[in-house]
Amino acid sequence: MNGILIFDKPAGITSHDVVAHVRRALKQKKVGHTGTLDPFATGVLPVALGESTKIIPYLDESIKEYRAVMQLGISTDTQDYTGKVLQQKDTGQITKGLIKEAIRSFVGTMSQIPPMFSAVKQGGVPLYKKARLGEEVERAPRQIIIHGFSLDDVQLPLVTFTVRCSRGTYVRTLANDLGAMLGCGAHLVELRRISSGIFSIESAILLESLQEKFADGTLSGHLISPLRALSHLPRLTLTEDGAKKVGFGRAPVADDIETYPTDGILDGQTVCLVRDDKLLAIGSVNDVTTTNQEKTISLLRVFT
Repeated sequence: MNGILIFDKPAGITSHDVVAHVRRALKQKKVGHTGTLDPFATGVLPVALGESTKIIPYLDESIKEYRAVMQLGISTDTQDYTGKVLQQKDTGQITKGLIKEAIRSFVGTMSQIPPMFSAVKQGGVPLYKKARLGEEVERAPRQIIIHGFSLDDVQLPLVTFTVRCSRGTYVRTLANDLGAMLGCGAHLVELRRISSGIFSIESAILLESLQEKFADGTLSGHLISPLRALSHLPRLTLTEDGAKKVGFGRAPVADDIETYPTDGILDGQTVCLVRDDKLLAIGSVNDVTTTNQEKTISLLRVFT
């Protein structure tokens, strides 16, 4: 089976657990996920099957959307409910207006320090391993973008919000930092990813329905093709001879390309090489000249 399935990951398991379950259920060796979710989090988890595992590095998941619930007044070492309580403060002075004002200040480009309980590596060691040993090390801030941050509901001490953010944003750190700004602390109690790039919760299937859908032949209807998953990349249509050449792992030349994108291609751009609406390879445009017909393509991934 080849393509991408979108799962609605349940709470209590890791993203790797989902991959292991899919591998067993479909009896397929090549399975990989993108966009790791914390064990307590739920929602959109894209899982690539077969040859589609090759496209994972080229997917556009630059914008993600989450719905979350945070609890004000309590800070934890993991910045979510699974951690050890570090501090408790009164929330009696907190109002909906104060929360709205604080949220507005987070929209835009900002720096965020990754939490200690994260997979970010320092010296080749994931931070969470250091954190479990009781270590706290200095972390370099990362630039993130908060595209949208809306307040959905306030039932103190619980606050529900929706955030659209760049890849690499830690929503639990947002909650922690928001709590610090309000002067009472906070941690996440729920986190649900509702979209990641073109992948949305509306297309997701439940993990427990996988085997049944596979058995009754309806699973293929949920597969997203590699070409659709890479719809953000320009397409170059190959000639029949060009397609055969690429199939043997040989880079195409100008005569092998039948059509170019109408708005041209840029030097260094990643492109899809297709024939009969099938993805044959992913390539990179080499910096040779300014005209399409004289550019050359290096092959990055070839699909069988």
